[in-house]
Amino acid sequence: QVQLVESGGGLVQAGGSLRLSCAASGRTVSSYAMGWFRQAPGKEREFVATINRRGISTYYADSVTGRFTISKDNAKNAVYLQMNSLKPEDTAVYYCAARTSNFGSYEFNEYAYWGQGTQVTVSS
Repeated sequence: QVQLVESGGGLVQAGGSLRLSCAASGRTVSSYAMGWFRQAPGKEREFVATINRRGISTYYADSVTGRFTISKDNAKNAVYLQMNSLKPEDTAVYYCAARTSNFGSYEFNEYAYWGQGTQVTVSS
């Protein structure tokens, strides 16, 4: 099975950018479709972005479309989330997840493997 570790979170002002990384070990990300989810205090975990196993097809939540970009680097065994034009409502713990499928998904219960999360805080 794969182990996932997120990094790159932090405090940023509104309008700024962050790049989250998800490093995999145990198995390669080329074996999985990958997703990013987030959870704000007092709220349910929500879908952010997903990429298919081949790293070609992507899908985003409406709230981040045009601002966030998910990518996959099989050679580095990592997945990334580039976040631009950040807003205070993007503040949350961001989680990387792996799904044993060719296809990505926006359903969090379809992902078997999760990282521990990284905090993103956007100040106004």
